[in-house]
Amino acid sequence: MNNAIVEAFSQMVRGKNVDRDVLENIIEEIFGVMVKKKYGLEANFDVIANMDKGDIEIFLERAIVEKVEDPEHEISIDEVNEKGNDEELEVGDDYVEKLELSSFGRRLINLARQSLNQRIREIEKELIFNEYSEMIGEIIVGDIYQVRRNDILVNHNKNELLLPRIEQIPRERYRKGDTLRAVVKEVKKTSNGPVIVISRADNLFLKKLFEIEIPEIYDGIIEIKRIAREPSERAKVAVESQDPRIDAVGACVGMKGVRIHAIVRELNNENIDVVNYSDDPITLIQRTLAPAKIKQIEIDEAGKRCSVLADNDQVSLIVGRNGVNIRLAMKLTGYEIDVIREEKPYEEYEDDIELVELREELGTEIVDLLIQNRYDTAVEVLTAGLDKLKEIESLDDDKANEIFDIIKNQFEEE
Repeated sequence: MNNAIVEAFSQMVRGKNVDRDVLENIIEEIFGVMVKKKYGLEANFDVIANMDKGDIEIFLERAIVEKVEDPEHEISIDEVNEKGNDEELEVGDDYVEKLELSSFGRRLINLARQSLNQRIREIEKELIFNEYSEMIGEIIVGDIYQVRRNDILVNHNKNELLLPRIEQIPRERYRKGDTLRAVVKEVKKTSNGPVIVISRADNLFLKKLFEIEIPEIYDGIIEIKRIAREPSERAKVAVESQDPRIDAVGACVGMKGVRIHAIVRELNNENIDVVNYSDDPITLIQRTLAPAKIKQIEIDEAGKRCSVLADNDQVSLIVGRNGVNIRLAMKLTGYEIDVIREEKPYEEYEDDIELVELREELGTEIVDLLIQNRYDTAVEVLTAGLDKLKEIESLDDDKANEIFDIIKNQFEEE
């Protein structure tokens, strides 16, 4: 029965990623508790666990007496003689007895097995916590094994990793069985064990992808200074070369864009702008807002604000679709950016519009009225200005404003 018990315990620890010495100490501690439960808290004993041999030995030491008064520390000479012994022992000698595991009974052995299981689980949890704590900021590759409403569960080296919705790339589809790359963002201790949170939306994931795809960044020749990102939409990355012979942006983009395209594909076609970093905020703002042409930048370093003056036709480039470009520029530079439109003088428009062509928009009566007052084209009206238009008899201020806006919109729509 001893061999069967030892084998049962050996199977429990076999394949566990726990240090052998730690396991031996745990087993010795657990069997020590078992001895104390049977022979008392003050019992003098020794437990020796040899995991290589799969052997557990328990020795109990008691003093030999004529009459036992303290069972925890004493054994009668008669009982010693009954047990049989090669040595001639007398009253006053110490008797060391090797205890059979089966002598502890099934209840105590099952209790020891449960305790061992619990201790191993606790150690495994601690090992997993320590392992992934050291991996924070590193990219892992795992398999999706469960897709829930808000979370994705990923299997990595037989450990469960959590990809919450907030750490997912919006509109990216996840399917069971797919291979997934993500960065280890956080490891939390809970009553149920460690929770390993991974992310594909964090800036750190983008940074690590750059390190993987661009050897110059991995080697430290090019440094990523700042990252601003709206996952699935757009990202801006400011880089700086430590070697004047190497173009930081060119190295990141690669021949025919092959390097940056690999990152874009991994991020579900997220657009990535790579710009050269500068300590000068005006230069950095200009580079971040490129390819829009900026006419003038006024900066308030103390208030971290700046005003950007640009032609009307450049404003849409600065702002970007749904304002994403200017938001990222503000994140990357750390400045609140106010855009000021510089209206183009109407006399500079090459394509003027005859007023007779605007009969549908203005109405025949208004067109005729303007022509009678020596306004033949749209630019002539706009150049004269709103105040001059209001001087025309039979036009009140509201009507003059309406006419001026209609004509002005003809050029803005172009």
